[in-house]
Amino acid sequence: MRIAFAGTPAFAATALQALLDAAFDVCLVLSQPDRPAGRGQQPQVSPVKRLARERAIAVLTPHSLRVERAGSQAEQALAQLREASPDVLVVAAYGLLLPAAVLQLPRGLPSPTGKVRAINIHASLLPRWRGAAPVIRAIEAGDTRTGITIMQMEEGLDTGPILRMEAIDIDPQATAGTLTEELARLGARLIVSTLHEMALGNVAPQPQPAQGVEYARKVEKQEAWIDWHERAERLAARVRAFDPFPGARSRTGGQTIKIWRARATKSPTGKLGAGAGVPGTVQAIDADGVVVACGEGSLCLQELQRAGGRRLPAREFFARTPIAVGARWGTPEQAEDAD
Repeated sequence: MRIAFAGTPAFAATALQALLDAAFDVCLVLSQPDRPAGRGQQPQVSPVKRLARERAIAVLTPHSLRVERAGSQAEQALAQLREASPDVLVVAAYGLLLPAAVLQLPRGLPSPTGKVRAINIHASLLPRWRGAAPVIRAIEAGDTRTGITIMQMEEGLDTGPILRMEAIDIDPQATAGTLTEELARLGARLIVSTLHEMALGNVAPQPQPAQGVEYARKVEKQEAWIDWHERAERLAARVRAFDPFPGARSRTGGQTIKIWRARATKSPTGKLGAGAGVPGTVQAIDADGVVVACGEGSLCLQELQRAGGRRLPAREFFARTPIAVGARWGTPEQAEDAD
């Protein structure tokens, strides 16, 4: 079986490695162009591109595969994909929309409903969380289960028939980073077994349910700002959902601080002083962290990071950055108003 593979981040590289380990013939790889990253903003090679180079597999990095957008660059990529003559295209977190010309190009694998030419490894239990950020949105929403869907691709956004699906429980302490790693391993195992079954014609695509559709919109950096008027449980989920990107944040004492670990708790008892229940107000500081009032309940901040610093446990962080009971946290605008 000849496979063309399209993917970019570590999640996709895990699947590509599994295909190579299973001795599939990966004849061509598509990945996004090198992007500036880090403090120096130097171009960084994607994990998929790096792995493909290590295994001496040809790699294409077009900015788009739509001829009307990328012109000759897209035409050249399509020609090389056509020349590679894959049986199937496997896609995992590629990050670019694939036009019909690409989806219909492979020869196809047999199924009871016709040829399957393009397959996607999607990190949710479709139809819940179609779109760009399924892992983040699942944690943010407080979902207790997620999984991997292996789906037949079509032009719609994650709307294609389901080939295989496997669910897992979401650990209550999981971050987007740790859950993505777990799902990457599951997706890698599932794509290998699915392809083996498809080679025998044993997989029948099933339409997605019409009910339960949710869209996992792309995460914008401005979402990272904590709104202390929300419930503490909701904010704790957002802290985990935004780890490692973009990192939940708030502002106090004239500086922006990222919050990497936090837990919902009840408001402290005893004398708190005037205004202690106002959302964003520091209610208590102890060995476990700093307790901040929310719209409902309180949030105990346990791991934090200053700009240019590193992640630190609360006790070590506040030894270097003193914050008093009664201090206010908020967005830059709210912090200015509090000052």
